[in-house]
Amino acid sequence: MQTALVTGAAGFIGSFVCQTLLDEGWRVIGLDCMSDYYDVSLKERREESLKSFAQYRSVHDKVETPGLLMDIFAEEKPDAVIHLAAQAGVRYSIENPRSYLESNIVGTFELLEAARAHPPKHMLLASTSSAFGANTQMPYKETQRADHQMSFYAATKKSTENMAHSYAHLFDLPVTMFRFFTVYGPWGRPDMALFKFTKAILEGKPIDVYNFGDMKRDFTYVEDLVHAIRLLIDAVPQRPEDGVVPDGDSLSPVAPFRVVNIGNNDAVQLTDFIEAIEDATGSKAERNLMPMQAGDVPATWADADLLKDLTGYSPKTSVREGVANFVRWYRQYYDA
Repeated sequence: MQTALVTGAAGFIGSFVCQTLLDEGWRVIGLDCMSDYYDVSLKERREESLKSFAQYRSVHDKVETPGLLMDIFAEEKPDAVIHLAAQAGVRYSIENPRSYLESNIVGTFELLEAARAHPPKHMLLASTSSAFGANTQMPYKETQRADHQMSFYAATKKSTENMAHSYAHLFDLPVTMFRFFTVYGPWGRPDMALFKFTKAILEGKPIDVYNFGDMKRDFTYVEDLVHAIRLLIDAVPQRPEDGVVPDGDSLSPVAPFRVVNIGNNDAVQLTDFIEAIEDATGSKAERNLMPMQAGDVPATWADADLLKDLTGYSPKTSVREGVANFVRWYRQYYDA
């Protein structure tokens, strides 16, 4: 039986990852601090189904707690590590930047130190499409430089990429960083647009539409994303011989390290996304048009060719299908 350590295990993406691995027969150690950044009861409900598996171990603590991850690695010797724990949210990083420093940077440092002492076969760490920052050439490709992050959240995630690369180079730790593109779906976070829009529309309240609706996002359905993560566990990067990197690959020339986009390879207009919610709820939204928020970007769009080259897989759930699935879940969960 293979063992995986999943941080952020009770989170939106983490709970799906844990469920997938448990269904396959993995032993899973799920670490989550059950932060009150949003409704803790939602995290508790996600975790309920995971705890029904005998091979699931739940640990409630912060990734940045000194020595915690070192002890877990020493005891469990995980084969794979999927690091999803982070303080999320672009806008909240303006209000409370220290929480991002502690969780994202210090927490990742603790993880890397534990992996240095007890190396797993593969470490997969979550980054974000926000790491591309001010880049305007789209679709975003992993080989593009990404030097101008627009929010402190994005800056911390890009920093973790750099930190992980240094450990991969120095200690021959195989690391894959994946950059997520606007993940959505059932059990999603209440601070995300889909959740907020659906709630407001069903309650007959207006929705805030930033940049006057002139925004595009590469919306990625959660089950597509998790399937991609599962396939990437087996795509372990190797340090290239003589520093030669294949064309189109983001593999480091000096380390077993790679960055991979996980996106739907499609930039969807925000207004079309809202229309999909309207169709799924059967109600029209009252739109409160507003200027762009600080730290935000007008568009994201993933080039997902590298993901397909590595795994043979491309995310394929349409926005209309994914939104309908979320609205169906929301109505059932909240009896709305």
